[in-house]
This record gives sequence, structure tokens and C-alpha cells, in this order.
Amino acid sequence: MLLREGLERPRTEVETKSTSTDMVTEMDRASERLLVDGIRRERPDDAILSEEGGGGAGSSPVRWVLDPLDGTTNYLYGHPGFAISIAAEVGGQTVAGVVHDVVHDEVFEATRGGGARRNGEPIAVSAEVELGSALVATGFGYDPERRRAQAQVLASVIGRVRDVRRMGAAAVDLCSVACGRVDAYYERGLNHWDLAAGELIASEAGASLGAIEGGPAKPGSVVAATPALFEPLRVLLLEAGAADHA
Repeated sequence: MLLREGLERPRTEVETKSTSTDMVTEMDRASERLLVDGIRRERPDDAILSEEGGGGAGSSPVRWVLDPLDGTTNYLYGHPGFAISIAAEVGGQTVAGVVHDVVHDEVFEATRGGGARRNGEPIAVSAEVELGSALVATGFGYDPERRRAQAQVLASVIGRVRDVRRMGAAAVDLCSVACGRVDAYYERGLNHWDLAAGELIASEAGASLGAIEGGPAKPGSVVAATPALFEPLRVLLLEAGAADHA
């Protein structure tokens, strides 16, 4: 409700972070305060890691990982493709995740070993098995040099798949894989809060996940795809030089 109401008001605070295109607004911070305050009331001993820095250490083994507004640029422009992402970790492993796609009023959720759901209904990845017929999502970094390098990779990929989509919110992209709206997703240079909830939701929906260069998915490198597409896409990305750029 907070973010939806905020769409109707002009932005009064827009600042930049890592680059001139990496923006943060008063709504990012208001959403973070709402989430952090709620967790502190119910679970005061838990740690919280949040994008805007409003969390803190805790004494319990539980840590909450928050992205209070994933897709800030989309939000600023009133463009669909932004969400709230919340994950709970125990001992460093994500055990539960929720992503709320505000525009579409869709709540994606998953628990480790318990499957994934959208608005309470079970979801699963697509049945696509041919890379040439795959709809693939990706994203770009904020730094201009990184974006240029990522565009070169994309130029090598786009002729080998059905088409490419760029939503601008990693959590939304991962949930799109989970429910079959896209067949695969890849990106470099994300942060932990971008992935924590969406990665679990995609995995519990049947997606295969890993790093472009091999090994487990990580904030700096992630591929999520239907099982049949995962390795062909990862190999294509390696051939395109995706692992050479942070």
C-alpha cells in the first residue's frame, strides 16, 4: 500500500548512490523503515541486512535480507517492474522468501523444501527445452562501462534465443522464471538482497541455478533457467564473454 500510494505523489527526495543512474528515493527509505520496524517488533533478536543500510546485527541465528524497493528506476517512472523482496536466512542459508510485485498485486513466496507459490497457488517453471525457442531475461549494471560490456554479450546471445526481455528488477525476473513468464534469466554484478528471496522462489519452482562461470549462483553472477536450458545458456554466455566482466 505504501509504494502504491507513493506512485501518485511527486518524488521529493531523489539521490544517487554508486553512479549517477543508481538512484534512491524517500520511498525506498520509507519502505525499509516499515519492514525493519515490523521485524524488530516481532523478532527483536534477529539480524537484518537491508539495501539502504537500515538493518543491524542480532543475537539469534536468523538474518532477514531486505530489498525494500527493487527496481527504483522503474518506480520513479511509474513503469511496471518493481517489487519488495524479503528473505529469511538461518545459518547463512535462505529458508523462506517473499517477493511482492506491487503493480500486478502478485505475492510470490517459497520455503526451502516446500515449493513456490504465487498468491497462494503453486507455480512451476516452463517446459521449454530448446534454447532457440527460449525467452530470456537479463539486466544491466549502473556503470556505463559495465553496461557497454553487457550489451556486447547480449549481442552474441540475442541471435541464439527467441528474444530477450529487460525488466529492471532482479527479484521480478527470478519470479518470472519461477512462474514460466520467461524461460531463463542471467545477470552479473547484483547484490545479495537482489537475489536472496527470488533465488529460493525460482529454485523451489523447479529452476536450475548457478554462476555463469560455474559453481553456485552468487550475487556477482547468476543464471536461472528451466533444467533443460540451464547448461546450454551458461555455455553460450561463456562463449559470449559474460564471465569476463564483473
